[in-house]
Amino acid sequence: MLMKNLSLIVAVANHNVIGVNNTLPWHLPEDLKRFRALTTGHHIIMGRKTYESLGRLLPNRTTVIVTRNKNYQVEGALIAHNLQAALTLCEDDNEPFLIGGAELYKEGIQLANKLYITEVHADFDGDAYFEKVDLTHWQEQEREKHISESGLQYSYVSYVSA
Repeated sequence: MLMKNLSLIVAVANHNVIGVNNTLPWHLPEDLKRFRALTTGHHIIMGRKTYESLGRLLPNRTTVIVTRNKNYQVEGALIAHNLQAALTLCEDDNEPFLIGGAELYKEGIQLANKLYITEVHADFDGDAYFEKVDLTHWQEQEREKHISESGLQYSYVSYVSA
C-alpha cells in the first residue's frame, strides 16, 4: 500500500552513519530546529528504541511508536505493531514523518514519497546506518549548504519520488 504521503526525515553523516548507542553522534542544534519546524503539527512515526532514546513525547506532534511488543504502552502516544499499521493511524495527516530508526527507514523508504536528508559532512563512528538512496527512484528537489556555529558543515537536501 503506497500512502498518499509519507516523508522520511534523517540526518546522515559520511558512510551513511545515523546513530551510535541509540543517540546521534553529533550535536547540530540548527538541524534540530529544522526538524521541529518541519514535523510540528504532524504525526511522527518512530521505532521503540528511537522513542526511548528521546525519552519523552515531542510537543505539538502526534507520536506513533512501532514495536513488536504487544503490551507496550506510552501514555499520550499511539502504538502500532508494524509500519503499515502505523501508517493507517496517520491517514488524516497530509504529511506524516518517519523519524527512525534504521530498521524502519529501510522499510519506509519503499513507501515514502519525500525525503528530507541532512547530510552531515563529517566522519563519525556509528552502529546504525541509513540505506544508500537509489537516485534512480528519487529526484533532488532542493539543496542548501550550511556551516553550524560549531563549524560542522552540513547540507539540507530534499528529494521527491521520481
